This record gives sequence, C-alpha cells and structure tokens, in this order.
Amino acid sequence: MKMVFLGPPGAGKGTVAAKAKDYYSIPHISTGDLFRNNIKNETELGKQVKAILASGSLVPDSITIEMVRQRIAEPDCEKGFILDGFPRTIAQADALADMVELDAVVNFVISNEEVVERLSGRRMCPSTGRIYHVKFNPPKVEGKDDETGEDLIQRDDDKPEAILHRLDVYAEQTEPLINYYREKGILKDVLTSNSMNPDKVFEATKAILK
Repeated sequence: MKMVFLGPPGAGKGTVAAKAKDYYSIPHISTGDLFRNNIKNETELGKQVKAILASGSLVPDSITIEMVRQRIAEPDCEKGFILDGFPRTIAQADALADMVELDAVVNFVISNEEVVERLSGRRMCPSTGRIYHVKFNPPKVEGKDDETGEDLIQRDDDKPEAILHRLDVYAEQTEPLINYYREKGILKDVLTSNSMNPDKVFEATKAILK
C-alpha cells in the first residue's frame, strides 16, 4: 500500500500514520524526519540541507525530492509506505508520480476552528517535552507538569495567530494537491473532528482503504 497523507497542521496525520504503519507493516516517512536523519548521518544531501537551513533559506524542491526518491527505494518500502509532509506542491507531486504509482491519497478533513482549538490548547513541559492539552489531556494540577511540577509553556507556533498563518500557508501551497489527486481518482476523504478519538479516525481510514 503506497500512500500519501494530506491534511492541515493539527489534523492528526502523524497519529493515524503511527497506527497505520503498524497495521500495514510499512514505514511512515515524514519529511521532517528525513531532513533530521540525513543531517545526523552527514549524508551528502544532509550536509547541503544543514548549510541551507543555517543560512535561513528554504530547502529547494530538488533536494527534498531526491531525499524522498532515495528513501522509498530502500528495501523496507517494497510493500509500501506512508508519506507525510510530501508532496507539498504540484511540482513535488509531479516528481513523485515519476517515481512511483500511488494506491491512495488520504485527505484528513477538519475545520480551521477545530484545528485552532486542538493546537492552541497544547502545553509542554520544557525539560521533558511532555505534551498536555488544556481540554483533551489536562495535567493533574493546572499549568504544572505531572511529574516534575514545572510550569508548562505554550510554544510560539501553538499560539492562535501562528496557527492561522500555518493554515493560510497550507491552503495556498498544499490544498491544490487535493484537486490534483481527486482528478486522478485516488483521493479519499476522512472526516475528523475534536470529538473523535484517534482510534475512531484510524477505523474510518481503514474502512475507506479497503
């Protein structure tokens, strides 16, 4: 099963991908992890990415595409894979189409209001990275980490204005992919909301992939 997961930030793609990875016995490939692994292993591409990021520039499509090409050529991808965070643009989707034929593109549909509620409610323990949510997963004592007692913080990218900016970027860059894949007949929508737990979203995903 060769799949791409689409959806705005906060749609729960990563959570469902972790479940799908185990269920289908295929790797979950996120571009963020690809960048980090290449930098850590000091590959040729990793050195290029490190230098580009250090300069404050964006990683060009050509490098991202080559990283994905190399990753999906590895033996553990023979049975399939889940791509998360790639493609982000039509140019990347065209490049992916030249590499492999996809079985499905799963589009996680959630309203902007629910994304803001989901992400803006996150709180983090600075020393451990443990994540809470003021509504869905609150700490035992408000504003304090359960184990260390430290004050929890809200990351800058989880503040409402930052979330709305990320949603605008997603709409501008990535939403055109929804029409691109719908026209190819391989797009499958999964409706999700803050009232659905991850297991329910995964069951819905499995159902549309049958």
